[in-house]
Amino acid sequence: MTMKSRISRGLLATAAIAFSASTAFAADIFVIGGKPDDPFWSRVKKGAEDAGVVAQAQGGSVTWLGPQNYDNLGPDAAELIRQAIDQGADAIVGPDWVPEAMDPAFQAVVDAGIPLVIYNAGGLDAADRLGALNYVGAVDYKSGYAAGEYLGNAGHKNGACVNTLPGAANIEAFCSGFNAGVEATGGKGSVLQLPATSFGDATAVAQAVRAHLLQNPDIDALFAIGDADTNAAVSGIQQAGKTGQVHICGMNFNDSILANIQASTQDCAIDQQGYQQGFFAVSILNNFVNYGVTIPTREILTGPGVIDASNVELVIEGVKAGAR
Repeated sequence: MTMKSRISRGLLATAAIAFSASTAFAADIFVIGGKPDDPFWSRVKKGAEDAGVVAQAQGGSVTWLGPQNYDNLGPDAAELIRQAIDQGADAIVGPDWVPEAMDPAFQAVVDAGIPLVIYNAGGLDAADRLGALNYVGAVDYKSGYAAGEYLGNAGHKNGACVNTLPGAANIEAFCSGFNAGVEATGGKGSVLQLPATSFGDATAVAQAVRAHLLQNPDIDALFAIGDADTNAAVSGIQQAGKTGQVHICGMNFNDSILANIQASTQDCAIDQQGYQQGFFAVSILNNFVNYGVTIPTREILTGPGVIDASNVELVIEGVKAGAR
């Protein structure tokens, strides 16, 4: 049996289960996401909760489950998936961060007949492999590639990706994509790999970036894998006395990053639109469980988009309106 045939049969079986309960018009949807104080994941959570307003109006609910830290990301996330099953989830949304640790838990979701959407990490490959309905998010490799290509086209030819979550599949894809993007413009790329405990630790990241730049004076471009780490890397560039010499692009954005782009201390941010990831994933599952509605386009892309000096003012207006 082909992969396509197995997926189609799996979706039909799941659809039959969903239809049998559709008259209840109530979907208890569990969403696996990042830790509570992660700025990016707070936007994903808001999107999921906003879509959950409809689920709640129909008697359902949206429950968010996230790890307290990223030190043991794959096993911890797998445990959250199993908790969602045990707590009676009608549908589950989750990122496939560490496939070797998480895929068995996702397989248990599908084996239990629970509709599944993969979002944020893993891409359509993960959705196909696991028999999920859809993938919602950016393609991680392409997000990194966009950053590398942008900086390379601007004339910066020696790039390093600051990886503070080594082993996470989406982060590794960010870095490999970044390096490929730089190399496609005639440059070269490398990875500054830091322990997972440094993720979101502004002091640790800034110090590591400063040291790395002083030890490798030819590096003229950096890519950071999250907004907090990007802010820290900007600080590290300043501490190394390399402002204006080392250019930086990072994943996601916050108010500080938008200000950095305005001030030209950061070249660009890659936007994967986290709010949309949470909103679309929950909406898809709520409609599927209640009505059997499916989205034929299984890969629903929310990025990558590039924010730079040419459009930062428009993005700021979107933030003020609560849409970004």
